[in-house]
Amino acid sequence: MTLYSNEIVFRGHPDRVCDQISASLLRAYMDGDSNTRAGIEVCGGKKRIFITGEVTSKAIVDVGQITKRVLRDIGYSTEYEIINNLGLQSPDISKGVDIGGAGDNGMMFGYACNDTAELLPTAMVILQRFAEDYEHLRKYNSNFLPDGKAQITGYYDDDFKLIKIKDFTICYQNLEICRDMTDKILKDNAKFICDDYGIEIENFNINPTGKFLIGGFEGDSGLTGRKIVVDAYQSFANVGGGCMNGKDPSKVDFSGAYKARQIACTYLKQRDLKWCEVQLSYSIGLKRPMAVYINSDIGSIKPLPTLFIDCEPSNIICDLDLKRLNFEEQAKFGHFRKAFQ
Repeated sequence: MTLYSNEIVFRGHPDRVCDQISASLLRAYMDGDSNTRAGIEVCGGKKRIFITGEVTSKAIVDVGQITKRVLRDIGYSTEYEIINNLGLQSPDISKGVDIGGAGDNGMMFGYACNDTAELLPTAMVILQRFAEDYEHLRKYNSNFLPDGKAQITGYYDDDFKLIKIKDFTICYQNLEICRDMTDKILKDNAKFICDDYGIEIENFNINPTGKFLIGGFEGDSGLTGRKIVVDAYQSFANVGGGCMNGKDPSKVDFSGAYKARQIACTYLKQRDLKWCEVQLSYSIGLKRPMAVYINSDIGSIKPLPTLFIDCEPSNIICDLDLKRLNFEEQAKFGHFRKAFQ
């Protein structure tokens, strides 16, 4: 058997907070103007939140108010200096995007496997559920604070199926006044989730340093796009070069990644595959992808010529209705939590 690890960060992790602020601002701009062009970046730490990037939009958005709303929702203080450094998107980019071209160069990956109903690896689904449960727990038990992350190190068979968890590592911010109780709650939650998949846990590592009281922007800085592996497939698949949060759908880092995931799910089901990975690549300003590469447990699969047309940004946006997506919700626990139908 092989040992392999994957991780997730909780909603209150500093990087994840920045992702959610970027995503919520994008949603607000697009609610006011569906043709908004945006690439919004957030950096937070030590009583300051710096918001920069590019937005071209007819919408008028109260950046400070939305940022504070996100902080409140996550469970943090709003006593931060919020610095708005947003500017306009370069007209040089618009020249290509206005005629349906990609908003950037880059490569994006999509992945699907037959491990779970979500067409995602079992350990990935377990951690997503665990992070969601932690957020619910935090809202109703004041001993639990927002920041944290979790990691699974598991035993895998020759088909890379999870057999058993060797170590379930949980680092969670808390008041440090009744650790026996709070640790037990998290262990019980993890066991309950794993039981649904017939997975046994050998060992827990909980706050291995012994204490986690100071967290959030007081304990660490945060930055949009620093958790792209968690956002995508938690190391079970290749990851593209760009962040998906805070970018409008003309940015193929976002729309191309969603299309690649849809293609992977479709091929997996249609061809009864064990796993499927898709790479799309684009050149800024051009409609057609540079390449569509499909790999699987039966080897590479030649894409149909029509797939290149389907993968043009304007067709992706329309087909997947990406302008209406709840960007903030996607930024909380990872972008891919369900199978494309």
